[in-house]
Amino acid sequence: MRLLLILPCCIGDVVLATATLHALRQGFPAAHITWAVGAWSRQVIEDHPALDAILDTGPAALPVQTPAGFWRFVRQVRAGQFDVLVSLVRSPRMSAAALLTGVPVRAGPDSGGRGFGYTLRQPLNPRTVQHEALIYLSIAQRLGIPVAGLYAGVPVTAAARTTISHFIAQHDITGPYLVLHPGGGSNPGMTMDSKRYPPAQMAALANALVDDTGARVILVGANSDQPLIEAVRVALRDKPVVAGGVLSLAELAALAAGARLYIGNDTGLTHLAAASGARTVMIFGPSDPRRYAPFVPPGQALALWRPVPLDARGVNAGPPADWDWSRDGIGVAEALAHIRTFLQSS
Repeated sequence: MRLLLILPCCIGDVVLATATLHALRQGFPAAHITWAVGAWSRQVIEDHPALDAILDTGPAALPVQTPAGFWRFVRQVRAGQFDVLVSLVRSPRMSAAALLTGVPVRAGPDSGGRGFGYTLRQPLNPRTVQHEALIYLSIAQRLGIPVAGLYAGVPVTAAARTTISHFIAQHDITGPYLVLHPGGGSNPGMTMDSKRYPPAQMAALANALVDDTGARVILVGANSDQPLIEAVRVALRDKPVVAGGVLSLAELAALAAGARLYIGNDTGLTHLAAASGARTVMIFGPSDPRRYAPFVPPGQALALWRPVPLDARGVNAGPPADWDWSRDGIGVAEALAHIRTFLQSS
């Protein structure tokens, strides 16, 4: 059986959907499974042992958004001669594309009638607060697959571990280290800069944790995160290792997996760190951890959030117009207390 899993974007969503990949592999152990994923996110899963192939959907967040992209995607899927299609995308355009591919069995979400193109439709109310990973898994359940006890997981490759071992030695890190990612909140599908914990507060957390643990700090992120990385760097008491824009996603996963702690915002790299097995702290502001927290075994990740009223549609509603971290977000003292308890229990 040839099976196609569709979720093109973005890094955090793709990481969360690895739980569904595990479900599909368990449900169909002999199937040839292909993931339709975009260029932005394919690094996350291209070495995944549960996957047989990748169908690259290109740089767009949603390849069916334009007429040209729509027909290109339909042709790509038709050429794959798939028997089963599992879409995790809530777009009516993707539903229409799935219908036109001619794949016999098509499972996907049905939010407000948008799932008309699927033969197996999973009802979805976007205003019901439910974790994204559980929504994805519910679509696998429509195929009769049990999903209990499954979590997101991204393997750390031997090559990436070797690269990080050299990186650690090169920077004379001989003891524990903390990984901080102050950026994120921007991808081809959405920009939500308000997700970013203020750099001064991120640095204050790090300074206190260095005092507690004696760890070195490693700052990571994309090239676009450099201003935020610099803002944290200058507020740290001890000189950190700055690795913004120099490590691949696989190498960042390996770096996180070896850290005493990884701290980041509600963003793709933090999901990647948690799914790689790292002890992870994800700081939430104008997004809801009940929907977007790391989907990993209990005790492995900590979601920090001061509960505030948010739009019932989640991040699809866009950033709150009046979000203010000092008024609405979790403070340093409260965050630090939770992190210390988390470290003592891990």
